[in-house]
Amino acid sequence: MNRKSEIIAAVMELASENGLGSVSMQQIADKVGITKASLYNHYSSKDEIVEAMYHQLRDNTKKNVGMGTFDVDRLMENRSMREILSETAASYRRMCMEPQMLMFYKIIMSERAINKSAAEIMVSETKTMINATKMLFYALQAKGKAHFPNADAAAFSFAMAVHAIIDYECDLMHSGAGSEADMLQDYVDEFCEQYGAQEQ
Repeated sequence: MNRKSEIIAAVMELASENGLGSVSMQQIADKVGITKASLYNHYSSKDEIVEAMYHQLRDNTKKNVGMGTFDVDRLMENRSMREILSETAASYRRMCMEPQMLMFYKIIMSERAINKSAAEIMVSETKTMINATKMLFYALQAKGKAHFPNADAAAFSFAMAVHAIIDYECDLMHSGAGSEADMLQDYVDEFCEQYGAQEQ
C-alpha cells in the first residue's frame, strides 16, 4: 500500500469511529505514523483527502463488483428495456452496498448537512448518475425500446428514485429492521410499464 492509500485508510478508520468532523490532520498523521508536515506533502487539506478517498473507493469498488466502462451499445444488444434498467440499477446497488463504499457513504451522508466538501461529493455522485441515466434513456428512445415524452425528466426521476430506494434499503439494514421485498426491481418493473415501447 502506498503512502496516499495509507492516509486514506487512516481517515476511513478514524471517521468511522468518531465522525469525519472530529478528525484532524494531526490525528491522521499520528495514525499513519508520519509527521504533520509530511502529511501536508501528500495532501493540502482534509477535504482533499476525502475527495481522493471518494475517487479511489469508487474506482476500486467498480472493479470489485464488475462495473466496467459505461457501454451503452453493449447494454442495448438483444435486451428489453426492463432487462437493461434492471441490470443498470442492480449494478449501481452492488457498488453502493460494497462494504468499503457503504462505510464511506455512511460517513459522508452523516456529514453532508454541516460539511461543504461532503455535500459536494454527494452532489457530484448524484450528477454523475443522472447524466449516465440520461445517456441511457436517449439510447433507449433512439432504439425504440422506450417512449419518453421528456427523456431528461424521466432520467432525473428514475435516477433519484433509485438513489432513494437504495438509501432506504441501507437504513433498513442499519436499523436492524431487515429487508423488504425487492423494492428496486418492483420500481423498475412499474417504470417500464409506464414508459416501455409497445413491444416491451
